[in-house]
Amino acid sequence: MTNIIAFKPRAIAAEPEEPPARDASIGRIVGLDAARALAVFGMYYSHVGPWAEESGTWKSFLMEIPHGRSSALFATLAGLSLVLIAGGSRPKTGRPMRQAVVRIALRSVLLLALGSWLVALGTSIVVILAYYGLFFLLALPFIKLRTRTLAILAVVFGIGGPMIIQWAWSSDTSWMEAIDAKDPLAMWSGEGVTSLLINGTYPGIAWMAYMFAGMAIGKLDLTKLAIQVRLLIIGPALALLGYGGAWLIGKFLPSADTSAMDAKWSAFDQAMSKALEGKDTENWTEEQWKAFDAEHASIYDLMPGDKGMGGGFDWTSLVAASPHSNMPFELAGNIGVAFTIIAGLVLLLGRFGKLRFWFAPLIAVGSMSLTAYVAHIAAVWFLIDHPANEVGYATGWRMWAVFVVAMLIFAPIWKRFLKRGPLEYPMHWATLPAKLVK
Repeated sequence: MTNIIAFKPRAIAAEPEEPPARDASIGRIVGLDAARALAVFGMYYSHVGPWAEESGTWKSFLMEIPHGRSSALFATLAGLSLVLIAGGSRPKTGRPMRQAVVRIALRSVLLLALGSWLVALGTSIVVILAYYGLFFLLALPFIKLRTRTLAILAVVFGIGGPMIIQWAWSSDTSWMEAIDAKDPLAMWSGEGVTSLLINGTYPGIAWMAYMFAGMAIGKLDLTKLAIQVRLLIIGPALALLGYGGAWLIGKFLPSADTSAMDAKWSAFDQAMSKALEGKDTENWTEEQWKAFDAEHASIYDLMPGDKGMGGGFDWTSLVAASPHSNMPFELAGNIGVAFTIIAGLVLLLGRFGKLRFWFAPLIAVGSMSLTAYVAHIAAVWFLIDHPANEVGYATGWRMWAVFVVAMLIFAPIWKRFLKRGPLEYPMHWATLPAKLVK
């Protein structure tokens, strides 16, 4: 009797992906750092830079470019960084992935605490760090998803999020006030979960679109020229769809034309900022606010009527693309701008190594973006919100330029001697317990 032994062919191991070339890998790192620096400097401009004296002109258009787009770029980069911590295009598995998840969770809690503390100090800047901390926590369950799935989630949140925001603002908001009354974050800093998720400046229900978009491209191999070129096509296309689509719909639907509304809000914001300049409003009593409102009643005449506050669901507002409208067209346009900047800088600094010397100060600032961001909040706190002379300094081109130049000088000098920025070190040390995870 013959014994027949069936031999199964050995499974052929998949060939490992070739590691990216050193120049391409460095190009990705420094390109992302340069993009972070641009985002930070754009937020500097949004907070202390000059406002356009009139709207609807090329000058006002150029001056308003950083508004909204800088923080959106920062959020997209945050999503990208989140995925890179977990391995990027070659995701970690097992213990390394568990350690990465714990590390991200620790960073999230620290950012949430730091951001809330800065708000509690009383600053005129809408601090974004607490929002980012919450964004990281919300994104953690999705960290293993593929590029296509993450892109779909970005679309879902980019469309569904704004509709939820509109619904929340057009309905009875007493439930938000009830939550805030028991929310420790709201009692501490004034910005609680409802603000971070729905009715804040950077509402998570819509801004997760930026996070998921950043996570999606983080899953790609950004060192490859084909990926970079693809993003440089997708980016401008999304920007055209977002800003161009909103403009086109506004032309065909006069009720959706937001240009006049934007001009009114801009005038109101400028007048209010001027009236509050140098005042410590954080500690004002209700009587002081009433006195201020009575003295500056004319400012409120500039405020346009808002359908979104108790006047029913405002469908036309969904086609807005103005800064911080947090509507689908603005989200799409901002994501397009972020993709273009990220891919452009990674391509530029990856393919033309000699340019890294000239970009070195910008790259150094981006490598310590947390320090750079918090530094300008501290400067505004001392110079404008709580000045020693009780008068405060005027914002404008000069203050913005001083902030930018100061960081461009400080960051390279610091990096010459130390690896991480002043705030990046404690952030790193605080996440070291993640290495203990088995």
